Amino acid sequence: MLSPIAPVVLLQHGGLNDLSGKTGLAMLRYRSGPIVAVIDPAFAGSDLQQVSGIERAVPVVADMAAALAYGPEVAVVGLAPSGGRLPQAMRADLLAALQAGLNLASGLHSRLGDDPELAAACRRAGQWIWDLRQEPAGLEVAAARAAALPCRRVLAVGSDMAVGKMSACLELQAEARLRGLDARFVGTGQAGILISGQGVALDAVRIDYAAGAVEAAVLAAAAGAGPEALLLVEGQGSLCHPGSSATLPLLRGSQPTDLLLVHRSGQSHVRTRPGEVPVVIPPLPELIAALEALAALGRPDGLRPRVRAVALNTARLDAAAAQLAVAATAAEVGLPCADPVRDGAAVLLQALQ
Repeated sequence: MLSPIAPVVLLQHGGLNDLSGKTGLAMLRYRSGPIVAVIDPAFAGSDLQQVSGIERAVPVVADMAAALAYGPEVAVVGLAPSGGRLPQAMRADLLAALQAGLNLASGLHSRLGDDPELAAACRRAGQWIWDLRQEPAGLEVAAARAAALPCRRVLAVGSDMAVGKMSACLELQAEARLRGLDARFVGTGQAGILISGQGVALDAVRIDYAAGAVEAAVLAAAAGAGPEALLLVEGQGSLCHPGSSATLPLLRGSQPTDLLLVHRSGQSHVRTRPGEVPVVIPPLPELIAALEALAALGRPDGLRPRVRAVALNTARLDAAAAQLAVAATAAEVGLPCADPVRDGAAVLLQALQ
């Protein structure tokens, strides 16, 4: 429902410099269409690049009243808070957006279209609220149909949640297209769907149909793709995280030909909430072996997909430390390694060809 050319205002509300705002931050980095303003009261008037590190000239304002002056047509919830519930601090700006005639897109678990107050604020003919985190209609149980596709299928798998799986896929797609290759992206989370306009919100799907939902999205994205095409499937969650169940449906549904491991440099434990028991991330060679063993199961083609490279998130390091971390990780796993956001995806793409 979100047109690629529609002027967007992002509602970040405390997430402009925090992983809770990863949906909006991803849109700022990768959306090709216009983003005319960002709302974050904590940083109103600040320079976006200084706060977020993203090189994009977008004004940061305090509220929707200030954002309306820049002519947005769609308000997009840029937060991805734990549990996916609507932050109350954002509610007044959502109401102001709808009352001003803007459309609204949200990837929260809270169904904003079912909220009586928000629904009543839609007064313009054709005005919409898009709750994209919904289970698609007509899903079937997966049947390994993607294994018959002729194209290469690369699934990004992570050592934790929110380590950069989507970013790695989008950087790979951009690099492949620069080289004239047919590279396609399958979004499986709210940011990926908002950026690409297609995919499936995997965490909104009942577990019996989760692999089937991935399968359907992969088949749709691969329509007409030949053997030289590259299909990049956004990963979700992690086998290492005790609260994540996403990796198996992604493996089963996409039937990947190759895997790309994504890891944050220096991270030894998965990110959990305060007070929870810490969970160790195993050595990367052990994690790679586990991922490859699982990817070989449930396949009709007998293929044993391999992790071909590691996309290393070095955002918290300076340039010199990042270079050392990439080299150390490559030596540890015996595979090509690069930070695709910092250095580009050429090394990773070469490893996948």
